[in-house]
Amino acid sequence: MLLQLLSVLWEALSLQVILVFLATFLLVADYKKQIRPRNYPPGPMLLPLLGNMLHVDFKKPHISLQKLTEKYGNVYSLQVGSMRFVVVNGLHLVKEALVHQGENFVDRPSSPGIQGIYGSSGLVFSNGLIWKQQRRFALSTLRNFGMGKRSLEERIQEESRYLNEAIEAEKGQPFDPQSQINNAVSNIICSITFGDRFDYHDSRFHKLLHLLDEACHIQGSFWSVLYDVFPTVMKHLPGPHQTLFKKWGQVKSFVREIIEKHKEDWNPSEPRDFIDAYLNEMAKEDAPSSFHEESLLQSTLDLFSSGTESTSTTLRWALLYMAIYPEIQAKVQAEIDSVIGQSRQPAVDDRDSMPYTNAVVHEIQRISNIVPANSPRMTTKDTTLAGFHIPKGTIMFANLTSVLFDKDEWETPNEFNPGHFLENDQFMKREAFLPFSAGKRACLGEQLARTELFLFFTALIQKFTFQAPKNETLSREFRVGLVLSPLPYRICAFSR
Repeated sequence: MLLQLLSVLWEALSLQVILVFLATFLLVADYKKQIRPRNYPPGPMLLPLLGNMLHVDFKKPHISLQKLTEKYGNVYSLQVGSMRFVVVNGLHLVKEALVHQGENFVDRPSSPGIQGIYGSSGLVFSNGLIWKQQRRFALSTLRNFGMGKRSLEERIQEESRYLNEAIEAEKGQPFDPQSQINNAVSNIICSITFGDRFDYHDSRFHKLLHLLDEACHIQGSFWSVLYDVFPTVMKHLPGPHQTLFKKWGQVKSFVREIIEKHKEDWNPSEPRDFIDAYLNEMAKEDAPSSFHEESLLQSTLDLFSSGTESTSTTLRWALLYMAIYPEIQAKVQAEIDSVIGQSRQPAVDDRDSMPYTNAVVHEIQRISNIVPANSPRMTTKDTTLAGFHIPKGTIMFANLTSVLFDKDEWETPNEFNPGHFLENDQFMKREAFLPFSAGKRACLGEQLARTELFLFFTALIQKFTFQAPKNETLSREFRVGLVLSPLPYRICAFSR
């Protein structure tokens, strides 16, 4: 009996020793990971295992980053779990990193979440030669199918008519404009990538856009961060992250179906859209190895999702701001009436004659700040920035919020003020206007987005006056995801 008791005690003691040893080993290993390299940017004190996770409010991460700038300067470091970040702030240093040292910060980082959604192909999260080949081909193909040409302008004008009809059907009653705006904007990139548009009553396409919105929201949430930091644990825990890959998978299935249909009636001598052009490239004997089925799917998905989410979100902010600031909306309408009138649609050529409207569109982009920390970059080699040593493989965020809201660059950075882009009643470009990022990884569809924003916005304000519903107060509160979007709101559109 005594021997049995001693045996049980020994086993219990051995288990305790093992657990203490493991805990000590993990803490020591974590401590070593937390040791900053020499001359590394400063940052908050790191907590065991969590790093700086508690220093960031993931419901308002861009605001947290701004507060940390005040304490640690324009280049500081953070660590979440074992993932190290450097945050770069201010116009001068952001341009230094993205433009002047662009080659040093040109790569994208990888993570369990990114690998599960994007892999290493496509336009957004590929690197090196693969990324250069895919981006070069995409830019060339987008130009061939209308980007920057009158044919694309005509497509946007046509879609504006459909959008106006859909809003007119609301008959001045309160409604959420998200569905109509998403459909309209998405139809432009769909016409380029898929060769077709989708009716506003197409329930399957509505479901797809809803899936895309949900996927982008979850991917930019705290749940996604937890998954990237603790993937082994999070795989077994409940939460919205469990649906992320499923939702992206459903969006991919939609795109894959369209690609398969293209293959059935593909005519190499008459490419209709991006997919056809990509099939042509894949069929070439000397085609680069990066052009394959999975890359076609991912590149098409990247164009579709990016071309839908960013511009539609900005337009939703635009209608919200017009309703909150009726005096600014009235001034835009007065300029539209003076330059265009009510009998014809807005055209790109009108922009130079409409400095106030152009300023309002730019100010909406500035203050809505839909990609506040820019998409992540990663150093391709050991780099020096502002005197700090940033090792190869470090993730870098160029904090665009620090540029778009810099009190030294903007007279009233926290106010909605179109005057930021006006001088003597003429439109004035601003160096600190960087909503599309800058450098080699700047937004691929910047020119398309600029055209869409001006034409859709002007056409909407030409035909409607937007107001808050009776007894309702509109809010500028936001929802964090891959883009910073307004919370769902209702609005009234009264025909002019």
